[in-house]
Amino acid sequence: MTGQALVELIEQVVAARSEFQFVELKAARTDCPSRLYDTISGFSNSDVGGVIIFGIDEKNGFEKCGVYDLHDLQQKVTEQCDTMTPKVRPLFSYVEIKPEVYICSVEIPSIDITERPCFYSGKGRLKGSYVRVGTNDEPMTEYEIYSYEAYRKKYQDDIRTVPRVTDGTINQAELNRYIDLLKESKPNLSRLETDQITELMSLKKNGEYTLVSTLLFGIYPQAYFPQLCIVATALPGKEVGQVGKDSERFLDNSRIEGTVSEMLTQAISFVRKNIRTKTIINSKTGERSDVPDYPIDAVREVILNALVHRDYSIHTEGMPIQMQIFSDRIEITNPGGLYGRISVDQLGKTQPDTRNPVLATALELLKITENRYSGIPTVRREMSEAGLPAPRFENLRGTFKVTLFRETPEGERGKASAGDLLEFCSVPRTRNEIADYLGVRTVAYALSTYVKPLIEEGRMAMTNPDHPRSSDQKFYTVK
Repeated sequence: MTGQALVELIEQVVAARSEFQFVELKAARTDCPSRLYDTISGFSNSDVGGVIIFGIDEKNGFEKCGVYDLHDLQQKVTEQCDTMTPKVRPLFSYVEIKPEVYICSVEIPSIDITERPCFYSGKGRLKGSYVRVGTNDEPMTEYEIYSYEAYRKKYQDDIRTVPRVTDGTINQAELNRYIDLLKESKPNLSRLETDQITELMSLKKNGEYTLVSTLLFGIYPQAYFPQLCIVATALPGKEVGQVGKDSERFLDNSRIEGTVSEMLTQAISFVRKNIRTKTIINSKTGERSDVPDYPIDAVREVILNALVHRDYSIHTEGMPIQMQIFSDRIEITNPGGLYGRISVDQLGKTQPDTRNPVLATALELLKITENRYSGIPTVRREMSEAGLPAPRFENLRGTFKVTLFRETPEGERGKASAGDLLEFCSVPRTRNEIADYLGVRTVAYALSTYVKPLIEEGRMAMTNPDHPRSSDQKFYTVK
């Protein structure tokens, strides 16, 4: 970090009188804090890293108090970074704010996902791994730690065996139809015996049926995994807990079970039943058309994505997919956050890693899904063409949530137009300044929804394009 960049970051923090998600403040008036490993771990395990600023006293009105000794501070911070696994290599910068009064920054780089979690060696992987949540460093859950291991070792939970499944509990006609499709689409397989094909294509392992066979062809998959289902509810208000005019908590609720294909069909039917449909008469042709609150193709893609990409490991087999229909939106949440290297900003723009490759491939052959990474673009296009707000995608701790809005969220009503935003950014603006101007509470959402499209159109640019996630990044209008 350059001296000027550090000065600007210091001024932002002091003006906001707050830490940021990836900026931590430490006074260090008389010594180096003895426990930094939680913050070092949290920053290392994030996709953007983070910055620790020493020499600002948050508890004393964000006073620029300076550090006790630059050389000793750097040595002690380095020693703490060396106690991490893998070891962390910090980058130090400092500025002299007045004679012999220094503020020091330590940039903690993000480590590659294949090396996560970064943890404090003295407490071990399970107790020494942290994640940054807002401005806090919180211990990682066992599942979060497992998720990194599952990606690193390429676990395939969709093909783990289910010993209790037998020939009698599998729909043999559907299984044989699928095997016939395999032979038609992959001629080399037609030379093999059926038993060989089922083993080769992971429908069985060592003679036992796999989870993918159970989910696709099982007569009743929930007999083995009761929570591998969809819990669907229609609620009377905009929040859980609000009641209707007759004090009802739910307008409708259903436990949707069956194979993946059956759950998809039932879930779409549940949505159709619990959303409004208006009739529109074409003034020129006189033809009538029924238009639902939400485009059904978008709803289908979101439900299908949840079924295909949820985590099917033993850690989440007790967690169903949740589908909630509120008066102003639909929320669909599935166990398991984004898999691999992809981020929310990259959804629909780059080819992702696939958590359940055998399941995804089978559904493609069965023509239930295209498996061409077109789902997210379809959702965005359908919502746009229907004149509805953009969908919201959220990668939360261990879950992934998609929200389809029927109306603009209250926190974003009255937001500035693209023209207003471009005028506002005629001078470079920070992420937080833009979010505040738009009246959007989530900075990441403000950037992905309003700023990124303008950058892609060439109407807005970054002050530091080589490091798009830089903490001192600003955005400005291209003249």
